Amino acid sequence: MITRLTGSLVEKHPTEVVLDVQDVAYLVLIPTSTFEALPDRGARVSLLTHLHVREDAMTLFGFATSDERAVFRMMLAVSGVGPKLALAALSAMRPVEIRAHVSAGDAGFLTRIPGVGRKTAERLVVELRDRFEKLDLAGGGPDGSASTGARGDVLAALEALGYSRSAAEKALRAVEKQHPDEKSIEALIRLALREQ
Repeated sequence: MITRLTGSLVEKHPTEVVLDVQDVAYLVLIPTSTFEALPDRGARVSLLTHLHVREDAMTLFGFATSDERAVFRMMLAVSGVGPKLALAALSAMRPVEIRAHVSAGDAGFLTRIPGVGRKTAERLVVELRDRFEKLDLAGGGPDGSASTGARGDVLAALEALGYSRSAAEKALRAVEKQHPDEKSIEALIRLALREQ
């Protein structure tokens, strides 16, 4: 299994890159979020990868962060979701936003991902909700506690769920006041949603 590639960035496009690793060029498919994080051509770059094997092809997918790769792999476990659809989801939303919509049961919002219909969105919610509970995203600790960037992630998730910035801030402040020891991003999002 190829889990990471580090080499010279030969080509970069919004959906794919070519990496030269010790004179072997690898074509790697990427989400647009990874494309935006790439340096200029010729620079040294390291991508976390997932090798997808089928009878007729072996395809490498690359990610700038472990969160992107973790969500990609979880989405592949959902019936009817292939790598192209999982990549489209990561191009449309950040991992923390995908988790927020799934955790909130917001199948309607997930249909905004290109290629995701109502049934697929509902399947994503049903099959991923419990798995996402155990997934540590956005730099949280292994015990599920959130990192110092948790507040920003919670606000971003609330905005992705349709809150205005001021409404998201107001809901989060109320949660922080009522639950000052709560650090889990997942729990903060859920509590903030109840503030409405």
